[in-house]
Order: sequence, then structure tokens, then C-alpha cells
Amino acid sequence: MATDRHSAPADPAAELRTLASDCVHCGFCLPACPTYQLWGEEMDSPRGRIHLITQILDGTDATAAAAVHLDRCLGCMACVTACPSGVRYDRLIEAARGWAEEDPGQPAGHAPLPARSVRERAIRAAIFQLFPYPQRLRMAIAPLRAAQRAGLDRLLNRGLAGRLPPEAAAALRLAPRPRPARPPAGSGPRQARGGLLGRAGRGQRLGGGSLPERVPARGTRRATVGMLTGCVQRVLFPEVNAATADVLAAEGCDVIVPAGQGCCGALSLHGGRRAEAAGFARRAIETFEHAAVDAVIVNVAGCGSAMKEYHDLLAGDPLWSERAAALASKVRDLSEFLVELGPAAARRPLDITVAYHPACHLAHAQRIVTQPRELLAGIPGLRLADIADSGTCCGSAGIYNLVQPEPAAELGRRKAAAVAATGADLLVSANPGCTMQISSALAAQGTPLPTAHIAEVLSASINGTGPGGLLA
Repeated sequence: MATDRHSAPADPAAELRTLASDCVHCGFCLPACPTYQLWGEEMDSPRGRIHLITQILDGTDATAAAAVHLDRCLGCMACVTACPSGVRYDRLIEAARGWAEEDPGQPAGHAPLPARSVRERAIRAAIFQLFPYPQRLRMAIAPLRAAQRAGLDRLLNRGLAGRLPPEAAAALRLAPRPRPARPPAGSGPRQARGGLLGRAGRGQRLGGGSLPERVPARGTRRATVGMLTGCVQRVLFPEVNAATADVLAAEGCDVIVPAGQGCCGALSLHGGRRAEAAGFARRAIETFEHAAVDAVIVNVAGCGSAMKEYHDLLAGDPLWSERAAALASKVRDLSEFLVELGPAAARRPLDITVAYHPACHLAHAQRIVTQPRELLAGIPGLRLADIADSGTCCGSAGIYNLVQPEPAAELGRRKAAAVAATGADLLVSANPGCTMQISSALAAQGTPLPTAHIAEVLSASINGTGPGGLLA
């Protein structure tokens, strides 16, 4: 991936010192931080890590222990929500991750972080050469599917995990099994108007069907929107994309799904690979500029968070800064957009109890908290069950559950116990990583629960297919 000197501000080190100086060490971040909850260590809290980052910026040689504490951060941004001083911890931790990645888009003049081991670098390199590329991801999923068919994933809790590298065990545990077929979007009472996957048009492959490049609005057109299909979402949860397009069409939107779209750069940006993320961002900007849409709809919390940061990511590039700001201003999470638009399609009853998990990059990074619950509460018969300590990260956090499998697993166990305690029929989230993480933890503790994206719940209500497909 080509890098570009314009992917960082002119004097990022000075900017980072200013951001770090905003921290007054009040401690409000401590109870909000998942890793501080796990270990109670000051250096595993946001203010502790800010202290480490300040030392590194001032030229103090970073120790191996300091690098470990920085790597242990999930990047969940719960501290950003909790901070009364408005500290931009997100910018600070992304920079620190860039130092560890030796990203040329990161500031010079700081003390170097100790190099990760050859094994750690190899694992991270493999992740970043795999997940942003759907075709490669599909190929990598094949052996995991074979292992599932052989029942190896069910043996993880019977001693097999101890015989595998922890990252391999985590990947096998997290990989979702193929989901039972659900009623196709557009079925039920609306089927006469045309099921989504049956409509004509050249589109992206989604499992056994094809998502057209243009899904026409039903009834009066209220908006023309572009839709990001994502990387993991496209490969592992294609039915979520189909439901998203179906709901948008039902609400009066022409949905444009550019066939040539690639990764938005979220994993790279949140992993400290800023220059790499900038390359992905430029291509995404071009793609959706050509689509000429009113808004770009995203159904993955981490992707939406990254795309809304494009104006910061490319602020130092005179050729792209204005284009990045214009595109970022159009990005909307699905829930955010639907509430802004207002309902047009009638909701039919769903007699079901739902536990809604707020993904960190939705609730903390994008501050989208009430909209998903408002949409769910608007479905007749649906009951919302509150998850205890719902604002705490489930442990997924992008690639965290692959590179830090032990603390991620413990956070997953805690989240799964809280979800199971609700007695809900269905777990609903807005991020594929969260869905996989919590579903895996629920299964491991013997309390499996069906999962769905909010788009699938809305589609089932709008199309009148009932809750049966969601609970299959």
C-alpha cells in the first residue's frame, strides 16, 4: 500500500502534546475503562496511558512494559464519553499505535517503542493483509468452515484450545457458523412488490444472491443514498446488507451500492496504520463521489466512525482535504439516518424480547445512543431488555480479540453473562465484531442466543415476516 506524506498534520507531535495536556488526571475515566476494570493498574487506564504517551513525546525511552500497556488498550473510547475535559484520547492512542507499527504517516521526534516480536509482527501483518480484502477473507474462511464441520470449534472448551496458538483458537472460536436461511428481504406481505435479492441488476455477490447496484425506492422517493457494504459484513453477514438495503428502500430511498467499493480503512486507522488508512479513504471518497448521493449509509459501527474522521485523516493533504470533509459530512449510521428521515413504512408486530448491545464505536465514538433504541421501541410488540453495564466493551474492538485473546475473552464472558441475565429472546447489535464476540462467549458458557443486526429486525417488522426467521 503506497503511503503519502499528506496523511498526517504538519506538526503532529506538537498537536499530540497539546491534546495530552488537556488531561487533568481527574480519574473519571477509570471506572469506564475495561482494562482498568480487569487489572486495576494505573498504566492500564486512559490517564496512565496518556502519561506514557507524554513521556514518549518528551523523548523518554519507552520500556517494553510501556509498549504492553499501550497495546492492551481496546480503543473502545468509553473514556472519551466519560471525560469531563473533552480529552481526545482517540487521537492519542491511534498515534501511539502508529509508533508501534512504524507507520510513515505518524509523527517523528518521539522516543521509539520497543519492537514487537517477530511473531507479533507476523500476526498483525497477516490480519491487515486479509481483513480489508473481501476476496482474501473469503478464501481464509474456507478452512475455518472445514474445521467447524469437523466439530473442532466445539472441542475448544474441552482442552483443544491449549494445543493451539491463542490467536488460532480465538479465530476458530469467533468464526460464525453459517446462519440458517432467513426469509428473504422483501418477502411476506410485500413480496408481490419484488424481493430485494430477486431484483434485476448487476451487483456484488452476497452469498447465494446478488445485491443490485441500485435498489429503487418503494413509493415516493425521499432520498438517494449510497451504501457501504463493508469487508467482514460483506463476507460473513451478507444478509445484513440485504436487510439494510431493503429497509432503506421501504423508507423511500433509492439505494446505490457501488460495485467497485473497497475497504473504508477503519481497521487500519484504528490500528495505527494511518497512511494505509488514508489510501483506503481516498478510494472510498472517489467511489461515493461518483455515486452522487445525498448520504452514505453505513451499517458497521467501526466503519462509520472511521469515515466520519476522513476530514481529520486527510486534513494535511491540499488535494483531498475538502473532498474528505464533504464526504465525511454525508456519512450516517443506518439508525442515525432512519431517525433523521422519519418512518414512512408501517411497522408490523414482533412479539419478541430484544437485548440491544451498543457497539463502542457507535455509542462512544459516534455518540449514537438513543436512535437504535428508538427504532426498536417503535416496533409494536417488541420489548427491550436492558443489559447491565451496557456501555462496557465486549472485547471485540476491531482486531483486539485476535491479538489480545485472553483479556478479550474475559470481557466477552462478562458481556455474555450480562446478556444472558436479561432473559431476552434475541441479541441485537450494529457491528459484526460485537456480534461474533458475544455470540461466541454465549455459546461457550452454555447460553446460546440468536443474534441479529438492527436492520434485520426492522426488515422483519416492515415486511411482516414475524420473529420466526430472526430466532432460527
